[in-house]
Amino acid sequence: MQLRFLDLQGYRRRMKNHFGVLHEIFDRIIDQKLLSQPEERSNSRDILDMILDPCTDGIKLERHEIRAILMDFFSAGIDTASSTIEWAMAELIRNPSKMKKAQQELSNIISKDRPIEEKDITRLPYLQAIVKETLRLHPPAPLLVPHKAEIDVKFHDFVIPKGTQVLVNFWAIGRDPTMWKEPTSFQPERFLSLNIDYKGQDFEFIPFGSGRRMCPGLPLAHRMVHSMLGSLLQSFDWKLENGLNARDLDMEEEFGITLVKAKGLQAIPITRL
Repeated sequence: MQLRFLDLQGYRRRMKNHFGVLHEIFDRIIDQKLLSQPEERSNSRDILDMILDPCTDGIKLERHEIRAILMDFFSAGIDTASSTIEWAMAELIRNPSKMKKAQQELSNIISKDRPIEEKDITRLPYLQAIVKETLRLHPPAPLLVPHKAEIDVKFHDFVIPKGTQVLVNFWAIGRDPTMWKEPTSFQPERFLSLNIDYKGQDFEFIPFGSGRRMCPGLPLAHRMVHSMLGSLLQSFDWKLENGLNARDLDMEEEFGITLVKAKGLQAIPITRL
């Protein structure tokens, strides 16, 4: 305990270097925004534009405060995206016929001599269905982000007093048998016939929340999860180590702010010819 300040293992030093690289990237993006013309920023307005807007709620943030906000977005996006991909791969390994179906779709839509690109996502309905079904069964934030009632709210026979913290149990909503047929079964096909999306308008499926307080990282998550999962399926076949039967794969969940596998997935990639 007394030698901690010496950082003998170099953890603090290495993390400081990593954070320094990220801060340089953030500074470069912020400077590009500040140097752009007002009309350019209004045509492609994003959350950083809102943070930099001096008229936003009359609050002007310092550079280090803006970096901290961007760091929160960055770290939150990495954790939730990686866990979603891990859950999707685990479910597909347990259901090899569904993995083959997804790989066949990729082969039919995308030529073999190029990797999947963002523009391909809309042409891959089964891949989209896999992501949706993964988010339904294994939401990255099972209780979503905490909310607080600004006024007294009457909801059916209940009154939610002003100032009450509200947690939405989407994990339970996604497994509600009154809303979903065979709710604990991994069936991406259900979303091929359902006109349901996760953009906050269909309240039986809100893994990113809804309304003004929904997750601001949804557009990034949509692009990254589909692209990364598609690349893993396009490039490799997968098997479990030590000859483990796919149906015996441990799917136990570890609850927290995010929902992760209690035991990390360990799979062996086999290059697809």
